[in-house]
Amino acid sequence: MENFFSILGGMGTMATESFVRLINHRITAHKDQDYLNYVLFNHATVPDRTAFILDNQKADPRINLLDDIRQQNLLQPSFIVLTCNTAHYFYEELQAATEIPLLHMPREAAKALQMKQPNGGKVAILATEGTMYAGVYQKELTDLGFEVMKPDKQLQEKVNHLIYKDVKENDYINSALYLEILSDVFDHLGCHEVILGCTELSLVQEMTADVPYSVTDAQSILADRTIERALADRSSL
Repeated sequence: MENFFSILGGMGTMATESFVRLINHRITAHKDQDYLNYVLFNHATVPDRTAFILDNQKADPRINLLDDIRQQNLLQPSFIVLTCNTAHYFYEELQAATEIPLLHMPREAAKALQMKQPNGGKVAILATEGTMYAGVYQKELTDLGFEVMKPDKQLQEKVNHLIYKDVKENDYINSALYLEILSDVFDHLGCHEVILGCTELSLVQEMTADVPYSVTDAQSILADRTIERALADRSSL
């Protein structure tokens, strides 16, 4: 296969399925050949990224991720899409292991938010504790002039429950809890925007009807950038 990209996913699997569904549904296709060429690495057994970031004595996910990069070096895709937000903590190390461009989801989301809110403002980040601790989104946003609000302990516990107990453990789209979290962010904390920095949250956003808040979904932005890059590569042939 020529002119293809690869998706490094499986962290988690249902969120990766959501990403693949987005790129397939957003393509204007009238025949099989109009869809994109890609290879999916659904590496579900990669150790938990947050667990390792918070405690380096836990299983190290970089071993698996770097091996995935090694295998993709053999395949030579045009670019690589990393669908796990928390895994972007290792972005520099992963990119250093390959000459193939690796899209940066938090950076693309921050740039999209800047276009949406050119005057900056107060932005909340909803993500795993690992992503929050690593500052994956904070740096990208503060560099663009945004005031970043990190959830307090009570709000983070709600986010953790939604990600791990509801989506990951039970494959349950808890829209009521999701809307409660957004209400906390906008109505109680006075934020102007929220970035969803976890693909499980992106899945809940996708499956929740009539969300009455302004949400920047990093996975959705990444899907758009993936399509743009893939179509540009195709048209250059």
